[in-house]
Amino acid sequence: MSGEPPSVEAWSGKHRGDENFPVGSFLIRRDLRRHVHAYYAFARNADDIADSATLLPAEKIARLDRMEAVVLGQETEGSPSAMRLRASLGETGVTPRHATDLLIAFRQDAIKSRYADWTELYEYCRFSAMPVGRYLLDLHQEPPATQAGSDALCTSLQVLNHLQDCAADLRAMDRCYLPQDLMARHGVTLADLGAPRASPGLRAVLDALLDECAALNAIATSLAPRCRRRGMRLEAATIVSLARRLTLRLRRQDPLATRVGLRRADFAAALLAAMRHIGPSRA
Repeated sequence: MSGEPPSVEAWSGKHRGDENFPVGSFLIRRDLRRHVHAYYAFARNADDIADSATLLPAEKIARLDRMEAVVLGQETEGSPSAMRLRASLGETGVTPRHATDLLIAFRQDAIKSRYADWTELYEYCRFSAMPVGRYLLDLHQEPPATQAGSDALCTSLQVLNHLQDCAADLRAMDRCYLPQDLMARHGVTLADLGAPRASPGLRAVLDALLDECAALNAIATSLAPRCRRRGMRLEAATIVSLARRLTLRLRRQDPLATRVGLRRADFAAALLAAMRHIGPSRA
């Protein structure tokens, strides 16, 4: 026997293609895609630990701590995806903070299941979503001026995902990201999330959060024009367009009654709309 500790990771069966939005798509520079995929694999494995239905909170945190120790070079065993990302970060020079910040959110998921208000939810997104965009910007050596738009876009995407999965998150993990003060204001209880259709009060909660997403999407429109790399401009513009489409769709459709998501036609239309950002990379 090798004596090596077993991996802390447990694959959920999800792939990059299962995500709402492109992950390391063909718009990303070919030589950088493997690095994006390494970051995604790390994030996917950490998320799977946090969302496990069988692990106790303490064990989830211990496994996430092992992933952090490996990606930081403090340990060399127990997390293949962290080892892969550590090698990638060493090659590209990108800071490991974009990985360790994600782990802050996943540790929080292990022990926290309710959010008091929008400020608390936004703070969660600061660690669960914003690091993804910041990683991509650093990998492409984009200027600091892109960060505000990226943070807004990533936060919008995270909240939209929470709205899509609001019933499933509560049912599977007893987790509710809808701000409690907003629910109380509209007379909504957790029981409303178990209904076959959204009540008028829950619809009001969803629409209020969609207002926040629309405001974030407006800020995110600044991202693509400020990107110097052509591929990043196209990727950013495409994802902003998809975020706006999903925001509108969630206004029209009920996430309790049906799975509200994007279609292939949405991706094609978003890419076509993004083509106005085409042009050479800027120094």
